[in-house]
Amino acid sequence: MTSESRPAGARDAPRARARDRGVNPLVYWLLRALLQPFFHVYFRLARIGREHVPESGGVIFCANHRSFLDPFVIAMIARRPMYYVAKRELFEHRLLAWLLGALGAFPVNRGAADQDMLATAKAILERGDAVLIFSEGTRIRPGALGRPKRGVGRLALETGVPVVPVAVIGTEAVRRGWRIRPHKVRVRVGSPLTFPKTEHASPQLAAAVTDRIWPNVMLQWEWLGGLPPLRRAAVIGAGSGGTALAVMLARAGLEVDLGTRTREQAVAIATSGRNERHLRGVELPAGIHVLRAAELELSRHDLVCFAVPAGALPAAVAEHAAHLPRRAGVLVLSKGTVGPLGTLPAAYVAERTDSWAVGVLGGPTHAVATPDRRASLVFAAVDAAFRRQVTDALTAAGFDAVATPDVVGVELAGAEDAAALTAAASGAQRREQVRAA
Repeated sequence: MTSESRPAGARDAPRARARDRGVNPLVYWLLRALLQPFFHVYFRLARIGREHVPESGGVIFCANHRSFLDPFVIAMIARRPMYYVAKRELFEHRLLAWLLGALGAFPVNRGAADQDMLATAKAILERGDAVLIFSEGTRIRPGALGRPKRGVGRLALETGVPVVPVAVIGTEAVRRGWRIRPHKVRVRVGSPLTFPKTEHASPQLAAAVTDRIWPNVMLQWEWLGGLPPLRRAAVIGAGSGGTALAVMLARAGLEVDLGTRTREQAVAIATSGRNERHLRGVELPAGIHVLRAAELELSRHDLVCFAVPAGALPAAVAEHAAHLPRRAGVLVLSKGTVGPLGTLPAAYVAERTDSWAVGVLGGPTHAVATPDRRASLVFAAVDAAFRRQVTDALTAAGFDAVATPDVVGVELAGAEDAAALTAAASGAQRREQVRAA
């Protein structure tokens, strides 16, 4: 029996329990007494910043979400029950619904503005209890954190309770199939945030407050060593491909340094705001800073792109490899092979840098010159987190970005038009590749 076919009273029972009765004390504290030592021993659980956890009163814990274990792990930071939202599908099985309700869970309809969920959360907060909100709306694996929904901002404004930013890391590596394996798990808690209370928060105001809350969650995440989002990129090479890539990344919201071969080239492009020699008719966004490649400070970048011909790649790598930070991913646009051994560009760069991930881009990079036409791009990298990081940026720039782990296949596609044909596979295949990534 699905949730839609069950009587309305049965569907609303978990919310009613959370609002009116709360957790089952016997079940909650017994399970906590069993899980806490297990988490400390098996997962080597570290709880950092517990001094920021309010001892009483209504409070919202805003956290990232990587695993089904997150609610149980995060609950260990507080000495009182913590209520949390879970997808409605979990409540379709009667026994599981009872257990989740006994532990403080209540359902949410994902992908919709769930007024009943917000009303339940408000009731819990108004009586002085704690609510855990996963603002991304679903589990995000792998890579950097996802984009938050505005519900946490609305809840904070309409209740006036403090919001505590929380990050959890390591839970995504705990499960392999049905097997739970030992892995270090850490939780970090930030200082509470408070906002003026308002009776009805507009969507715009709720989004603005969420945008104030989420960077504090990201701060805890990055302190724990989590992968940061792409904020700054350096593009080495101001030819057609390099300039087009710089425009793509700038349109995605990144701060981009475009490195030219000479200072005269940099001055000419910066002065005109265009690179007419290689990319006619395209205005460079304000987020692009043009300078000589030798003057790039690569230590401040999250992404470094080699957009030079294969023949020039050895010299570019030799000049910049020592300055590449390990935390920066590398994107290679070079086509063909690198002499004298005929090495593929990605392999050549990976062997000579300490970067945590190397990937290649296939497809018509010149298509940025006609932004009204949606182009298909293929990004290939072995590391799944890097694949998601870069394809998210390309998608934000307005491109149909496809992710694949087949680095060699994309490089061997050779010409840009051949790679574009690879990217233009059927929609079903494309969706399957993105899910696999």
